[in-house]
Order: sequence, then structure tokens, then C-alpha cells
Amino acid sequence: MSLIAGNTPRPLQPPVAQRDIKAEVIYCVGGVLSPVLSNVMLDDLDREVWERGHRFVRYADDLRVFVRSERAAQRVFESVCGVIERRLKPKVNREKSSIRPAAQATLLGFGFFFDGPRVGIRIAPKAIKRLKDQLRMLTRRRWSVSMDYRIGRLSRLITGWTAYFRLAQRVSVLGKLDGWLRRRLRQVRWKEWKTTAAKRHNLRIRGISESEARKWAGVSRRYWKVAGSQILQVSLPNSYWNHLGLKTLSQTWERFNQTA
Repeated sequence: MSLIAGNTPRPLQPPVAQRDIKAEVIYCVGGVLSPVLSNVMLDDLDREVWERGHRFVRYADDLRVFVRSERAAQRVFESVCGVIERRLKPKVNREKSSIRPAAQATLLGFGFFFDGPRVGIRIAPKAIKRLKDQLRMLTRRRWSVSMDYRIGRLSRLITGWTAYFRLAQRVSVLGKLDGWLRRRLRQVRWKEWKTTAAKRHNLRIRGISESEARKWAGVSRRYWKVAGSQILQVSLPNSYWNHLGLKTLSQTWERFNQTA
């Protein structure tokens, strides 16, 4: 990510206030280039945008320029695209390039949110979706691995993902994901018990009454519905998964931010 031109030392810019970025945001996406090659080719573009006094950020060939109004965005959009295509020669992909409000723009999985005069960092919805897809793959019922191995894979993914997004300031979605993940694991455990006798036994040793254990051991409801039942939440509570070593997204994010 480059806020300045190349490696030339530059004075730090003041913190971004809402009035500076609440207007439109531009991004131009070039051709398929490696990050290193992009940095070489687009160094002149960094210098050009910097010298014009714009607030911008670029990673490889992915560029965001922040201006105060839609009119200014249109003007800078055409100017930047002209610099790229006429001077540097790469062709701008105009289908992927756009002008949009700063609150809708994302880069590398991050975005902005506005809370009165304050501007904060959020996790982009697409990044959340990609995480859910990865978690779903690791908690599919047909994956015949031990629970210890499954939880080990989950915890490594959660640790790495949360370390990357530790800068995010709006993270209420993480608590919801934790609850969804535990429910996914409860349905895996319920399937592992297989027989009616095994289900009844495991419910009984976890404090469920004989009548309730018999009743639920014989139900024909789908795994996901049973996983969300009060019975399974009581017999397989959050502390059960903590004891098995499952790391939660919300607690891991808090731990990273306490040590920051």
C-alpha cells in the first residue's frame, strides 16, 4: 500500500476528517500485473497524484483517490486514466473502475464507516462472505476428520484472519459469526453420535434428564435444526468448545487489540 510516491520520504499527512472523504471516491484498475511490476510501472502515477495534492492509496494496480465532490471525482477520474493510458501505456479497465461514495469503497478487504464526525475502519462484506465460505468448508458434516483436527484448522484460520483485520473498528458481526460457527460444530458432533443409543448416552452424561434425552435421541429433525435447539446448546455450551481449544473471532480480535 503506497500513500506516497515510491520510497521518497514525505511528511505525514494529517488525520483524515469526514469532510475530506465523504464525497466521491475514484478507483482505476489496470491490467493483470504482479504487485512488484505494478509498483515499478505506477511509481510515476503515485508522484503525479501526490503532486496534485490528492489523498490516495494504491496497492499493486488497485488505486483509490479521495476527493470532496462528485464533480471533482469525474475530473480526476479522467485525468488519472489519461496519465495511465497515454503516459504509462497500460490500459485502464473501465468496467471495474468507478466513482462512488467513500463509504461504499473497499480495498484489500477494508472499508470506511461514518459515525457523526468520526471516520472508522470496517471489514468489507465480501471479506466476511469469503470467511464464512472457508468456515463452512471446515465444518461440513461429510468431512471425516477428528474434532481435534477440525478445531485446530479452524483456530489457525481464525487467528490469521483476525490478525489481518485487527485494524477494523466495527466488529459486531464477529460475535454473530462465532454463534453461527458453534452451531455448525454442534451439528457435526450430533452426526458423530450416529445411533439413538449414543445420542441418548451423550446427552445424559452432559446433564440432560432421562426423559429429555430419550425424546431428543429419537427425533428425526435435520441436523441444523437440532444444532440450534436449547437441548444441544445446554449439553454443548460455549465452554465446551473453549475447552476443546476453539478460538473465537471476537475474543481473538480483542486479544490482538489489547496487545497493539
